[in-house]
Amino acid sequence: MELLMASAIGALTAAGIYLVLRMRSFPVILGVSLLSYAVNLFLFASGRLAINLPPILHDGVHDYTDPLPQALVLTAIVISFGMSAVVVMLALGAYLSGRSDAIDMSAQDTENGQ
Repeated sequence: MELLMASAIGALTAAGIYLVLRMRSFPVILGVSLLSYAVNLFLFASGRLAINLPPILHDGVHDYTDPLPQALVLTAIVISFGMSAVVVMLALGAYLSGRSDAIDMSAQDTENGQ
């Protein structure tokens, strides 16, 4: 189970970094989403992978899962959904105003500090 989770986190991180380094806005949005999924899986796995254990300690129960990583992942999902919506709207506005989603970094722009 740990090997599967580590492989999934590594694959999502690698694909996310590859997409973030692209020079178009839509792949960057997908890359940031994949990176947020990788962070969510990492947070979830940090609470110890356990199956069929209660999240709260009761009388007579010796093992339980930690509910804090689950709460952190739930909060991160809500925040990443909201930020994805904002970034998609910014990219759509940039596309509609410029008729292209390419990120143009010419040498003249970098010399002027723009």
